[in-house]
Amino acid sequence: MISFDTVREIAGRLPEAVEGTSYGTPAFHVGKTLFVRQHQDGESLVVRIDLDERAIRVAANPKTYSVTDHYINYPWILVRMATVSRRELKELLEEAWRLGTTEADVGKRRPRSGRGRTAK
Repeated sequence: MISFDTVREIAGRLPEAVEGTSYGTPAFHVGKTLFVRQHQDGESLVVRIDLDERAIRVAANPKTYSVTDHYINYPWILVRMATVSRRELKELLEEAWRLGTTEADVGKRRPRSGRGRTAK
């Protein structure tokens, strides 16, 4: 089963990804931009996503993917950790990282192997 430790392992390898908190939950940022955090329910992740991609994922697998009224107008998707596969999570996090990057942060680099930094 996926846990935030799995997120930490995947996201921590993305260039310039920094672990911190958001709304009192563990999170990862690239530059100043949040790209994933644990939802306060402890069972889901809040992941940055393209709105068209979100619609496709929610329609295809509502057991794993959802969106609440709170996030409807924003580029975020809720991902249920109990049902998402590691492969899907890795794809989601890499795309969320890419969406979170800007020219000022880390340019248009692709994710690569390496260690992320931990915020102090």
